[in-house]
Amino acid sequence: MNWIRYYKEHLVSAEEALLHIKDHDRVFLGHVCAEPEFLINEMVRLKEHFHDVELVQMLSIGEVDHYKPELQGHFRINSLFAGGNATIAMKGGYADFTPVHFSRIPLLFRKALPLDVAIVVVTPPDAHGKVSLGVSVDCTKAAVKSAKMVIAMVNDQMPYTMGESTIDVERIDFFVEHSTSIHEVQPAEISEVFRKIGQHCASLVKDGDTIQLGIGELPNAVLEGLRNKKHIGIHTEMFSDGVMKLMKAGVIDNSQKVIHKNKVVTSFLMGTKELYDFVDKNDDVHFYSIDYVNNSWIIAQNDHFVSINSCIEVDLMGQVASENIGFMQISGTGGQLDFIRGAAMAEHGISVIAMPSTTKDGKTSKIVSLLKEGATVTTGRADVDYIITEYGIARMQGRTLKQRACGLIQIAHPDFREGLIREFERRFSCTYEEALKSC
Repeated sequence: MNWIRYYKEHLVSAEEALLHIKDHDRVFLGHVCAEPEFLINEMVRLKEHFHDVELVQMLSIGEVDHYKPELQGHFRINSLFAGGNATIAMKGGYADFTPVHFSRIPLLFRKALPLDVAIVVVTPPDAHGKVSLGVSVDCTKAAVKSAKMVIAMVNDQMPYTMGESTIDVERIDFFVEHSTSIHEVQPAEISEVFRKIGQHCASLVKDGDTIQLGIGELPNAVLEGLRNKKHIGIHTEMFSDGVMKLMKAGVIDNSQKVIHKNKVVTSFLMGTKELYDFVDKNDDVHFYSIDYVNNSWIIAQNDHFVSINSCIEVDLMGQVASENIGFMQISGTGGQLDFIRGAAMAEHGISVIAMPSTTKDGKTSKIVSLLKEGATVTTGRADVDYIITEYGIARMQGRTLKQRACGLIQIAHPDFREGLIREFERRFSCTYEEALKSC
């Protein structure tokens, strides 16, 4: 049987495909800009057919209905990366969270969290009978490989991405054709505070370095600060429009990378239609599974590597909390530590945790004497390297606890330094001024 016949014989309606899901099944749902919104909402419409179905998902940002409290008994939400829909559901007690490093999710599916069903979005088949996972390869490819049954929404507006994003048609059990625009995330505006942070981060990046960054105001500010650099490389779990703009400007050419020379390496995208059009069949941008992209040993092969991430708060020892506000889960473990450790293993690698010195309202310092009760330490004090705020740069590696605290106080917001100094003097039994002499 050739692939064309196979595809036609397995092309069904949404209802026909979804009714193959059984009670108590564990179902993976594609996430972020490859979230199968149409199939999810159809599943909710058919809710009376489902009982105690576990829905496993990373970040959900679409207009979807499966997080509603009235669906309890039909669906259970198991989030691997909180945010948006999941945070509200967890706060209401009708969703739960599984901590896991992004790089280890494929292993999780093989060992501790086996999948019955994967529901994903793909492109139409190419001439060789392969579909592309488009803008979300990450853990989605692993889900497709390990699930007992795969339901694919075939969207002709999904870009066909290069690298290792493809799946053989025969691996998919049911195809549901549905054309819809890909969810867009508009670039964040850069405030003056973030512009200063971006300039500090960019000052640590040298011509020819390979960098990792994410999405939002911080990476946009960093990328703005890199406009005068040359031969920058990208190896990152995800990126947005800013990387595309620097590629078009010639700043990012990946020519100095040790592995994947001349190629951007990534795992998923969040951005605008312009970005999605840019990566469509673009051999300069390669997508790989998250257990490869976020593998610390792979990252370290690029021996001039700079990892740039953000967080919620940092304590005076350098412990980094990036997932919780107290007990409230608002994010996930993600790939932060994967890249920090990869950068540490690289011969000339460095890692940066960057953040504004205060919360948006200016009422709370993000450099604190103690992390909030319930906060999770995402990056431990032995792993953290540079901490940056709009007030400067503090190095943590090779520094004593006393030296770390001095450095962090110096980049804290001036309104909160006095309180941090009092805590410093109580903790270390010496005056801050005396300690500064040896810091």
